[in-house]
Amino acid sequence: MSSSPSSPDPTPLERMLAFNQGVIEEFRANGGSVTGRFAGAPLLLLTTTGAQSGEPRTTPLVHSTDGERVVIIASYAGGPRHPAWFLNLRATPEVTVELPGETFRGRARIAAGEERERLYDQQAARMPQFNEYREKTSREIPVVVIERA
Repeated sequence: MSSSPSSPDPTPLERMLAFNQGVIEEFRANGGSVTGRFAGAPLLLLTTTGAQSGEPRTTPLVHSTDGERVVIIASYAGGPRHPAWFLNLRATPEVTVELPGETFRGRARIAAGEERERLYDQQAARMPQFNEYREKTSREIPVVVIERA
């Protein structure tokens, strides 16, 4: 079946946004439990403020913890650019985090030096794909620490 000119195929960005919206809806409907690619993964929903729009933007992400702090990595699957959610929190570090059974306001900061390396390695030990992401890109992949507000 071919696409008609009036209904073009969705762009990769549109497909990713639709996929993320499905994960968000499933996460919220099932107390943080999801199926598919993220089944069994330590998943959270991060809501940032759009750096340009000022609108709330929610993204499903895997995470780890460091004590009471939540750690997320702006890998963009090893892509050459930082993900939009990272640009958003860099502009406005106040975020909302939804974990299974808990939602809280937090403040994000970008880890540096030994802390960044330790936290990245910690997450990569649990989720080896982060080692692959590191090898796929020439940029330093940011590690973000979120502390409860």
